[in-house]
Amino acid sequence: MSYTNANITTRKFDVVIVGAGGSGMRAALELSRAGLNVASLSKVFPTRSHTVAAQGGVSASLGNMSEDNWHYHFYDTIKGSDWLGDQDAIEFMCREAPKVVYELEHFGMPFDRNPDGTIYQRPFGGHTANYGEKPVQRACAAADRTGHAMLHTLYQQNVKAKTNFFVEWMALDLIRDADGDVVGVTALEMETGDLYVLQAKTVLLATGGAGRIFAASTNAFINTGDGLGMAARAGIALQDMEFWQFHPTGVAGAGVLLTEGCRGEGAILLNSNGERFMERYAPTLKDLAPRDFVSRSMDQEIKEGRGCGPNKDYVLLKLDHLGAETIHKRLPSVYEIGVNFANVDITKEPIPVVPTIHYQMGGVPTNIHGQVVSQQGGNNSAVVNGLYAVGECSCVSVHGANRLGTNSLLDLLVFGKAAGRHIVEFNEKNREHKPLPKDAAERTLARLNQLEQSSEGTYSQSLAADIRATMQQHAGVFRTQASMDEGVQKIAAIRERVGSVTLQDKSKVFNTARIEALEVDNLIEVAQATMVSAAARTECRGAHTVYDYEHPADHAEFPLGRNDKEWLKHTLWYSEGNRLDYKPVNLKPLTVDSVPPKVRTF
Repeated sequence: MSYTNANITTRKFDVVIVGAGGSGMRAALELSRAGLNVASLSKVFPTRSHTVAAQGGVSASLGNMSEDNWHYHFYDTIKGSDWLGDQDAIEFMCREAPKVVYELEHFGMPFDRNPDGTIYQRPFGGHTANYGEKPVQRACAAADRTGHAMLHTLYQQNVKAKTNFFVEWMALDLIRDADGDVVGVTALEMETGDLYVLQAKTVLLATGGAGRIFAASTNAFINTGDGLGMAARAGIALQDMEFWQFHPTGVAGAGVLLTEGCRGEGAILLNSNGERFMERYAPTLKDLAPRDFVSRSMDQEIKEGRGCGPNKDYVLLKLDHLGAETIHKRLPSVYEIGVNFANVDITKEPIPVVPTIHYQMGGVPTNIHGQVVSQQGGNNSAVVNGLYAVGECSCVSVHGANRLGTNSLLDLLVFGKAAGRHIVEFNEKNREHKPLPKDAAERTLARLNQLEQSSEGTYSQSLAADIRATMQQHAGVFRTQASMDEGVQKIAAIRERVGSVTLQDKSKVFNTARIEALEVDNLIEVAQATMVSAAARTECRGAHTVYDYEHPADHAEFPLGRNDKEWLKHTLWYSEGNRLDYKPVNLKPLTVDSVPPKVRTF
């Protein structure tokens, strides 16, 4: 049966939130408490959103366990971003951090406690006191299940606030009117297979990351870049998509995350010689250097033949010296992961680890209020009316070329709340819904009916597997220009096949094959944005490390190949025409002095 306008149901809300993870639920709470009619869509039950997998902590300069203030956090985040982060947004986030953490505590978040009753804080990579002189304890933690505790806390508060959750629904496309304003979304109810138009004064994208464009990933299977795909198809740029963080400690062979909290509690990395090799690469911070730095160091050890195991393709994370009591108290999930995914008792022996794709620094460009911005007539910050984005799918940009651990959960809280407050103000001024265009569901109908009418073609998961294999090969920890250029051609060829995806099972009720086929449309947008953006950036910066530019002879003044003269700018990729544009990094904070670029050492 084909989908037609006749069998589409339209519903009206003040706000439609796509995604019910940490950022989506923090925004929803702000909105529901203000009395707005909110629809929160999620492919899974809210407490199964990927925020639940965050382990180590949420950063805030509380100073409970060591000297700290927001200025140090501000400096660390800029340095961690390799100076690609916008300093106004970074200042806003770091100043708000203590407020949103205490607010979360008052919501009922079960943080671990110090003997004096204050929130327990552990050290984390790249977080320092006195502008880089020594590690600082800044990560507010609930054992190694911080994201789990946060998500449940926010869900309970949203239930209390009577937020409307649409569980097991998938948003498909943004609806824009003749003015370019966003006036709603199309969505599919998985249980029935029915198509809906959800009309709204405001749409908020909170769909999380897209780590499933890679073959080896710490991301859940739901992380297919849905918000990014929706934005790209609607003509909105994706920003800084060349920057993908590899987490240093994914379980070798499984990809399951072992929190950076392990190293925060004192775990160390060892090579096949039993050497604590990070002392050579980062003599000050050692194993607590930022993630891009540690991942490259691990990869270097493996490439130079000092990897462990029969194939010398991983290193070891040693925790047994911490003692079984500390491990079971502070890292209980890590202990369980060791047993279940590596057959290792970490209280007695080290566990094999390898860098694994973890987080996207890029996303839908926004300002500090969560409003999506675009380039219009030379204005880099023109607002797309009616559209907001928060969390990993957005790019404020506070993470720049490399995110510091625990800044992701902070990002969710700060900008989820900021977007919620701004939307409340927007709705007070805009009491009426803008009318839907006549072709509101046209793009969605075309996508769905192509699947319905197909009789032969490509199986969606075969296509997805090709995307993942290509990205793994051509956009890894270390890149070369030739490999990236080849990746651009491969992804372009895969994109040509997306229109021929076939659906063998045409049934409507809980047809997961249809959902997977629709997700491929999002995966290809993100993969192409990543590959094209990466191949065009001819320097090394943060997570984008290219062999060709590590020590360029013609740019000897640039540390480790970072070219601030030509590349201190954000990449903007547009799906239409597969084209690139750029805009400058904002080096001006809101109230304090700028932190000028310098050599990044640890």
